[in-house]
Amino acid sequence: MESLSNCPLCNSGQLAVFLECTDYTVSKSKFKITECGACGFRFTNPRPEESKAGEYYKSDDYISHSNTAKGIINTIYQRVRRITLKKKRQLIITASGKNSGSLLDLGCGTGEFADECARNGWQVKGIEPSANAREFAKKQYGLDVYDTGAWSALPDRTFDVVTAWHVLEHVYDLKGTLNHISRLLKQDGMLVIALPNCSSADAQFYKEFWAAYDVPRHIWHFTPAHVKTLFEKNGFTLQSVLPMPFDAYYISMLSEKYKGGNVNYGRALVHGYFSNRAAKKTGNTCSSQIYILKPVK
Repeated sequence: MESLSNCPLCNSGQLAVFLECTDYTVSKSKFKITECGACGFRFTNPRPEESKAGEYYKSDDYISHSNTAKGIINTIYQRVRRITLKKKRQLIITASGKNSGSLLDLGCGTGEFADECARNGWQVKGIEPSANAREFAKKQYGLDVYDTGAWSALPDRTFDVVTAWHVLEHVYDLKGTLNHISRLLKQDGMLVIALPNCSSADAQFYKEFWAAYDVPRHIWHFTPAHVKTLFEKNGFTLQSVLPMPFDAYYISMLSEKYKGGNVNYGRALVHGYFSNRAAKKTGNTCSSQIYILKPVK
């Protein structure tokens, strides 16, 4: 395990334990989440060494790597995803003003979004650290998917759009990753990311059982304010923020499972509904959110 003694966002040493959460997916071990006393940023600390992080993804229940439909929650996820994939592609078109172009999908997993775009006129490449997920994406969809070592081989100013759907919360080297993205985007290119929001109403309700803390796979725990600060420090401007309302229900279902051992679907739907309603009232506080950003020219 490795520990950080300073906040990666503001470099303050004023750190204190915020929560202790359990890894319900793989190890069943407990991990601490630290909060910065200066800026409020939260991160898993201590965390596994990066070379050993892959051990915490080895589960059939980790859907982005296994594409499993086992169990009611994963079945629901799969059905909803078929709807949201088209909406994500339409969002790319609307935000970029392009019906087609070059797209890099970071952390593309088993390749469903990349395939949705490739089948509809986009020239797509994917980056995925999981060998099993890469092979699935290649064999199932015929996609060009590479390990993270491919960063350096890609030429500058290659992509109209870079997407990262629930990826940056996993990335150890945030600054290095954002530098790569900035280099690879065309001058008028666009970055679209999705992240969990630990200031959402469902996060505040479920606390240590909130499924989107997902320790130790999630090492950073963002609020909208911290996303804005991070990207402004690294050469991007925030264009808009959009909600992901389905996530509140999915995360509430998993959180109910973690809290009680069995899923109370009625209660999960209620908390998902109230989380989304609270987000509408306060703005930019949905369980998960999409951020559309442009590199500073």
